Amino acid sequence: MLKHSLSCLKADTIKAIILVCVAVGVVGVSYGSLAMSWGFPLWVPLALSTLVLAGASEFMFIGIIASGGNPLAAAAAGLLVNARHIPFGVAVRDLVGKRAASLLGCHIMNDESVVFGMSQPTPEQRKVAYWLCGSGVAILWPLGVLLGSGVGKLLPSPETIGLDAVFPAILLALVIPAFKNRTTLIRAMTGAVVSLASVPFTPAGVPVLLSLLGIFARKK
Repeated sequence: MLKHSLSCLKADTIKAIILVCVAVGVVGVSYGSLAMSWGFPLWVPLALSTLVLAGASEFMFIGIIASGGNPLAAAAAGLLVNARHIPFGVAVRDLVGKRAASLLGCHIMNDESVVFGMSQPTPEQRKVAYWLCGSGVAILWPLGVLLGSGVGKLLPSPETIGLDAVFPAILLALVIPAFKNRTTLIRAMTGAVVSLASVPFTPAGVPVLLSLLGIFARKK
């Protein structure tokens, strides 16, 4: 059954999904090592990586608490970052499945699964790519955290490794082909400028939401 489902995807697409999922696991190693080095018990990053399954908000959550912030404020900042999942949900509503399956389908909704799912040419390919990538991330992200928890005990300053830079680099690599469309490029650049400009003046998580204003940009 699984082999039949995967047969609709190109070999290059499957390879790309696997590589991205592995890279996400590598970022999970960084996340787990940081959490341990900052004094968190293992169950905290492990529970977040399993139940929340949203890397950016998880990094932000432990970072705010580690710097002395209030847990409620950290959770609110994480929710702000994850607010981008609202338009994601609208975009992939046909990919998450129906009834009980939709609960799991929504849970594995993340940047990577949405990008791979929406970039396929046919409805069948979109659904298979979405589920393959989302499931891979759901498995390798917590496994990376477990491995990283051991690394965090060995390295005095694991954040100097810079593995967390892999996460945005992966997403940038995935969306670069879409920049061939001039309108998409203009909107992306506008959103990036708005987001960066708002960083010094807005709470954590808000710049990401403000970047959505870029969708209103139009080419002349």
